[in-house]
Amino acid sequence: MTGVGYRGVIILVLYAVFLLVMVTVTSAKKGLGSSMKKFYLGGEGLGAFLLFFTLYATQYSGNTVVGYPAKTYRVGFSYYQSVPFFIMIIVGYLLFAPRLHVLAKRHNFVTPADWLHKRFNYKPITILGTILMAYGLSNYLLEQLVAIGQAITGLTAGAIPYQYGVIFLVIIMLIYESLGGMKGVAVADATNGIVLLIGVFGFLILSIVTFGGLGGSAEYMIQNVPEKIGVPDTLTLVNWASIYILVGVGAAVYPHAIQRIYAADSENSLKKSLKRMAWMPFFTSGVVFIIGIMSIKAFPGLDKGQSEQIVGMMANAIASKSAINYWLMMILYTGIVGAIMSTADSVILALSSLLSNDIYGRFINEKATEKQKVKWGKIAGIFIVFILLILAWNPPGTLYEIFVLKFEILLQVAPAFLIGLYWNKLERKSVLAGMIAGAVIASTLTFIGMKTILGIHGGVIGLAVNIVICVVGSKLAKSNKKEEESIDKLLNVN
Repeated sequence: MTGVGYRGVIILVLYAVFLLVMVTVTSAKKGLGSSMKKFYLGGEGLGAFLLFFTLYATQYSGNTVVGYPAKTYRVGFSYYQSVPFFIMIIVGYLLFAPRLHVLAKRHNFVTPADWLHKRFNYKPITILGTILMAYGLSNYLLEQLVAIGQAITGLTAGAIPYQYGVIFLVIIMLIYESLGGMKGVAVADATNGIVLLIGVFGFLILSIVTFGGLGGSAEYMIQNVPEKIGVPDTLTLVNWASIYILVGVGAAVYPHAIQRIYAADSENSLKKSLKRMAWMPFFTSGVVFIIGIMSIKAFPGLDKGQSEQIVGMMANAIASKSAINYWLMMILYTGIVGAIMSTADSVILALSSLLSNDIYGRFINEKATEKQKVKWGKIAGIFIVFILLILAWNPPGTLYEIFVLKFEILLQVAPAFLIGLYWNKLERKSVLAGMIAGAVIASTLTFIGMKTILGIHGGVIGLAVNIVICVVGSKLAKSNKKEEESIDKLLNVN
């Protein structure tokens, strides 16, 4: 056994236990489970430091560090699109996050569905919106579970079987999340985010030393795989524009992202965190893109399945060179697993809140106390996680394919936020009709295998139809002055 091997497993276990102890000491408080706000939003809220790192560690998931170099290996230089689309996520946030934060504080929102309920006061929208968001979260969590297994298998050179690694880390996450709620997740995310940054930059430096820089990789690509270095064709460019919309809007309305908007202790903290986040694509997705380019020369001729293990293969090759390299790869190893955990724990928390507040509290037991909702959410969250574990046992496609799929449906709740926050005439039945039409179009195109039409994703086509229905339907609907005045009052953030 060379490379990371069994000693990497020991480091992983020690780090997981360290996170567990740290969350317990810093976040676990008596009575945390007695309040939805305390458990799911961290009580009085998160300051700029914790908010930035929980946004960072959540956004840059296992898919970024493990899946993006693999996608770059298969596509080549045209996958540079992965850098600016992370910037588009920040643009998406800025379209609505500050305004939504003010309203959330004023009306004590806990989940994204609280906004839907308050703005439209229409049960079908709340139910459908909750279902679509829960679907998107479940899909995203499945992606993270697959990433956990692949990271552990690749980076330990098979010392830990895929399934055992997934189960172990899921149990750790469920324990510290149950103890600390949002505050515990934010503390874990801050730690994981710092380790991830150190690990990724260490990996970049050692990859350049071990495999050569971009110049050598470019020369190799020109001579052996010129299709990976050429100028993208028109269809690819259209696809880029499509995925910018898909990701920029879709990721901004992730339920766990919206909960972090709610959890900021002030609008100033939120804006500071988003400004800092705008720089992180260059320091994270930009770095792993370069690593992916260098891997084309380092490990030529891999098929699609083999390329999914490229990060683990590179890490093991580097670790075998020297003791210093070995321990630097330990940091990378921990950072990758930490990034996956940071995204997964946030998704589990958001999914739990939707199940407890918006399914159980609104439709199953309307008289439930806050404590009962939190308890039910924990139990339901665990149940969903283990259902997804069964699916993760035999993952349904590559990480990138799983990554794209979740946005197709999640994107359809965006008009209710992006338009509903600014336009008082947005009419609820039109929103419902648009949401249904968009979801049907997006899911149908996905399941019949037409993920794109002329380079445009099915979810983006569905969103376009969704918006047209929302706007035209609202224009044609009978005006209700009293309702519009009430919504005007709701939307006033001054």
